[in-house]
Amino acid sequence: MKLLKILPYVVLATMSGAFVGTGIFASSEASAGDLSIVSKSMNEGEPCCGPISPAATNVLSILDGANVAHLWLPHQHVNWETGEPEASSPVYGSHCSAFTAAMSKRLGVYMLRPPDHSAVLLASAQTAWFSQEAGKKAGWHPLENAEQAQKSSNAGQLVVASYESPHPGKPGHIAIVRPSLKTMAALQEDGPEITQAGSKNYTDSTVRIGFKQHAGAWPDGVLYFAHVLPLPSLNTGLLR
Repeated sequence: MKLLKILPYVVLATMSGAFVGTGIFASSEASAGDLSIVSKSMNEGEPCCGPISPAATNVLSILDGANVAHLWLPHQHVNWETGEPEASSPVYGSHCSAFTAAMSKRLGVYMLRPPDHSAVLLASAQTAWFSQEAGKKAGWHPLENAEQAQKSSNAGQLVVASYESPHPGKPGHIAIVRPSLKTMAALQEDGPEITQAGSKNYTDSTVRIGFKQHAGAWPDGVLYFAHVLPLPSLNTGLLR
């Protein structure tokens, strides 16, 4: 391989013929492989999955305003829509499915939720429901992978990451994919960004962290589903 000679503060001509101001110059002695390495290093820190759209910004405002760090807490029964504790009721485990259903309702989208299904083992039931005819008729569609999930979230769709437990009687898990400008390296290492309730609640975490307590979930057992959001209206409360 020929050595890449670097001269400061000029313009780099890429192999496509476009010019990029980088502060360095690749001399005529540089090979195509050398330029590929330089181009790759220039793009490492760029967002993987597109800009955050105005619709996605609205989703972020709903998620961040839900106060999930202090509501839908584990080891207490809660109102599934508000996350407020109901002290006179029996104590349950965590509330990932209730939180996800509540956020979906606030965004004007139906997913399987109480009273149509018990809060017990609801996450696994939701995961199965998305792929069933009822879920498809409700507007949900599967996504191929984590990158498509993050891109769809950034574009302003409601996206969930979910896992159906293979063991009857044991809970699955579900979370909302939140818009993020993360890099491809971060996406490959940790998966999409999420907001969740669970054994630990997170306003902003990742699929790898959020699903770590479910053996077999991360990375290959997590499924992604999306729903196009209805247009915001001042009469629906979607802009609160």
